[in-house]
Amino acid sequence: MKLHPENFELECSTVWSFPRRGNWATHKSDWRGNWSPEVARNLILRYSKEKDHLLDCMVGGGTTAIEAKILDRHITCTDINEESIKRTQDSLNFETTTNARQRIKLCDSRNLDFIKDEEIDFILTHPPYADIIKYSDGKIESDLSNIHSIDDFADEMEKVAKELHRVLKKGKYC
Repeated sequence: MKLHPENFELECSTVWSFPRRGNWATHKSDWRGNWSPEVARNLILRYSKEKDHLLDCMVGGGTTAIEAKILDRHITCTDINEESIKRTQDSLNFETTTNARQRIKLCDSRNLDFIKDEEIDFILTHPPYADIIKYSDGKIESDLSNIHSIDDFADEMEKVAKELHRVLKKGKYC
């Protein structure tokens, strides 16, 4: 299994376009609304260094977790959806030469109380598009993708932002 994309170059512009959806490691493009692994890879390489502790609090299909493992970053992955957690765990089932650790937890990103204040070096996540893509089809009451009012969605995302601010080290990036 190859662990890196072919002909990868760090993006140098403000507009990124990736026609491929990840054909290395265990990436799959079948998770609704997932982001390209090249987006996660660019962000990780640009805003963190090896052994940093990353956070993806809406891990979805596991794209960020795969790239963090390959690039030797420790990562905490959370999601409110059990299916996301299982997919992420399954996607991390590959060998690499890094010693990166992965902590995966089912939880609501509005309450990350198991993470200490200022524990995280870099946060990258791909939140839902309000209710445009329904990740749990209404089966998980507190799923943000179930909120129909844009004002209510923004209020709940503000709670996520406050929690992310709490766990992020001063001077680091989200």
